[in-house]
Amino acid sequence: MSKVLLLVALLVAAWLLLRPKPRRAPMQRPEETEARAVLGVGPAADAAAIRAAHRRLVSALHPDKGGSAELTRRINAARDVLLKP
Repeated sequence: MSKVLLLVALLVAAWLLLRPKPRRAPMQRPEETEARAVLGVGPAADAAAIRAAHRRLVSALHPDKGGSAELTRRINAARDVLLKP
C-alpha cells in the first residue's frame, strides 16, 4: 500500500514539474506602470505623447502657478522613467 502511495506522489510531482506552463503577457515594471498613471498616458504612448503630457502637467502644477514642488518632482521622475534609453 505505501509503495502505491509513494508511486502516486512521485507521478503527481513529476506532472507538476513537467506540465506545460501557460504563456503570460510581459509585465511592465511597477515603476513604469506608476509613471504612466502619473502622466496619464497609456502603454502605447510614444516619446512625443509622453513629452506632451509632461509639459501639460508641469505647466498646470508648477510651484510658481500654485502647485507643489512634490508634484513637480513626481511628474519629472515619471518622465525620466518613461524616456530613459
